[in-house]
Amino acid sequence: MVTTWMRVLGAAGLAGSAAIHFYLYWGSGYADIPVVGPLFLVNGIAGVVIAVALLAWRHWLPAFFTLGFGGVTLLAYLLSVTVGFYGVHDQFNSQYEYWGVITEAVCVICGLVLLVQAIRARRTAQNA
Repeated sequence: MVTTWMRVLGAAGLAGSAAIHFYLYWGSGYADIPVVGPLFLVNGIAGVVIAVALLAWRHWLPAFFTLGFGGVTLLAYLLSVTVGFYGVHDQFNSQYEYWGVITEAVCVICGLVLLVQAIRARRTAQNA
């Protein structure tokens, strides 16, 4: 039961982050920024693909990708806020940034919970 909710919540986090990145790419001029613009498009596409996989495939790999997606995206954002990321310097002062951090943190938490559950299930199966 918890696994199902974590998959649904993780997929929502992935879809939310993807939506934010798609909006910023097409609606806020990020498409015109070298390197970062294409990465926003890739991030949006990857978020949708991983969300579908997380819901459809009962395997540890989508959980791993969910954790990685959230972690890498948060790391890139942290770099952009502190030292800059390929020339982009963010300031953590918009709704899109707030929601992005929230959705990506949800991805990290859900991915981690799902991976821990998968490891426990595998150990239980091996010990039985």
